[in-house]
Amino acid sequence: MLETKIPEGPLEKKWQNYQIQAQLINPANKKKLNIIVVGSGLAGAGAASTLAELGYDIKCFCYQDSARRAHSVAAQGGINAAKNYQHDGDSVWRMFYDTLKGGDFRSREANVYRLAELSAPLIDHYVQQGVPFAREYGGVLVNRSFGGVQVQRTFYARGQTGQQLLLAAYSQLYKMKRAGKVKMYPRHEMLDLVVIDGKAKGIIVRDLVTGALKRFAADAVVLATGGYSRVFRLSTLAIGCNGSAIWKAHKRGAFFAAPSFTQIHPTALPQASDAQSKLTLMSESLRNDGRIWVPLKPGDTRKANDIPEEERDYYLERRYPSFGNLAPRDIASRAAKERIDAGYGVGPLKNAVYLDFQHAIDRMGMETIKDRYGNLFSMYKKITGVDAYQEPMQISPAAHFSMGGLWVDYELMTTIPGLYAVGECNFSDHGANRLGANSLLQASIDGYFVLPNTINNYLSDSLKEQAPSVEHSEFDRVEQEVASHIEKLLNVNGNKTVDHFHRELGQVMWKECAMSRNKQGLIDAIDQIKDIRERYWQQVKITGSSNQLNPELEKGLRLADFIELGLLMCTDALQREESCGAHFREEYQTEQGEAMRRDEDFSFVSAWEYQEGEFKLHRENLQFEYVQPTVRSYK
Repeated sequence: MLETKIPEGPLEKKWQNYQIQAQLINPANKKKLNIIVVGSGLAGAGAASTLAELGYDIKCFCYQDSARRAHSVAAQGGINAAKNYQHDGDSVWRMFYDTLKGGDFRSREANVYRLAELSAPLIDHYVQQGVPFAREYGGVLVNRSFGGVQVQRTFYARGQTGQQLLLAAYSQLYKMKRAGKVKMYPRHEMLDLVVIDGKAKGIIVRDLVTGALKRFAADAVVLATGGYSRVFRLSTLAIGCNGSAIWKAHKRGAFFAAPSFTQIHPTALPQASDAQSKLTLMSESLRNDGRIWVPLKPGDTRKANDIPEEERDYYLERRYPSFGNLAPRDIASRAAKERIDAGYGVGPLKNAVYLDFQHAIDRMGMETIKDRYGNLFSMYKKITGVDAYQEPMQISPAAHFSMGGLWVDYELMTTIPGLYAVGECNFSDHGANRLGANSLLQASIDGYFVLPNTINNYLSDSLKEQAPSVEHSEFDRVEQEVASHIEKLLNVNGNKTVDHFHRELGQVMWKECAMSRNKQGLIDAIDQIKDIRERYWQQVKITGSSNQLNPELEKGLRLADFIELGLLMCTDALQREESCGAHFREEYQTEQGEAMRRDEDFSFVSAWEYQEGEFKLHRENLQFEYVQPTVRSYK
């Protein structure tokens, strides 16, 4: 039985009740406790700096050369908050409902309400840190809309909101570093978790510069390592993003929740060739003023500006008139895929749709559009050579965000006591589909507000225990396992590159476990991934050695984990015989091609336990006391 630790009381009082009843630790005692934070993005930097400010001794690890390079920097469009500055009917309750509905009723009410409740103070927090949010002429913070809502609640800093928030978090983190309360370990990658007497007590890391394996002990371990959509290879994520830390934790006993819930973003630059290594995100904020369309005639080869208005199909506006171009991401992506598959795609490979700003420019003027989206238009022109002020952008769906992740309770603790997961690497708030601008929100709230208030409940008992030591025999055993795993990979000495196998895995995952899935396709995918795994350990060639800077070895270790994760994702998608949010099973759809949930059988969070290469399903049944699940319609 999974214990969620959801506090008693009315929905709007649960978080307050939790804080009232939570354990406290004397400031002098906090200095005796050590916490490891893996990851330095918004969730990791927020957690590390806040916990250090509270008095804990913090070690923070990141594989990048600087915490500023964490992938939070790449988020563009904005961060949601229920402040109702626009007086358009927004409220904490409406944000809670929009998020719960947006996730197709596959997340906990209590967690989602807490996310909405803490959103407003988070904006105040960032303003105090100096984040340059966009403002009206008179100085008031301005908002815009994102998909799946009918109000304007998104705060933004042009098209670089993630960068500005990360710089604020980074400044707080390095303030604590300079004060001696945080010790930073850049270019160090976590390769395994050390569990002693059932509790997380440390990690094994590899120094990416020297190749040396190192061990670190702590009273608690916090993972803030982001999402795993690089399992598809082509994604909007940075090349280094990976799921290895949470996968190693999973193999040590942490349950993995809803792994098949992965988001395909509707607005990315289309793939141009097989040689490409990643895709480029174009912010969802562009859908505020841009209109998405395809030619009415399939296979139309005319230039976009030569196609008259009456021969264009604004398919989102046609199919979803209430939300139009701001339909949620899963719906917008599937709609684009349907048009492309039906032969209406545009571009050299016929794999894109148009995003057109001509109407917005005519209505509001060029300067307004430049002010709102100038850096995005510049980025588009730099990559494609096309001036999007003069002709439409070409966009296409791409793998983006992971709603799934390690299962956590209300305190953000995994099924391993002492191991916490914050930000995108946990499953907690988004259900089967994340609404736009809720990613920066969840990462920030988990790190700054939630974890610092919940970790005390666990650490208060740690004061009575002996401090963990890296001399413990379990550290010896786990480090030896890591070394053996590395040696095994290097000794394969085959004739195919890591990228060769990653391309194979990505093609299988994109075809069978992305925007649409079906039973036979998933069965075939599992067989194909098992075959890829077998050949990988027989044919891959890793150049160089383990005791040096070796990016090929880094990629090889990560791909070994991605292959196993791919198996779990397909297993989860096969087991969930319904359509909900981003999980679209072709067998379960309405006559209009919309997702068909099966609440009577699948109103639960899938939590998978690793058992010697196999996966055992546990269910966290979802209870809806305040909102009854309804058919999710945006028409």
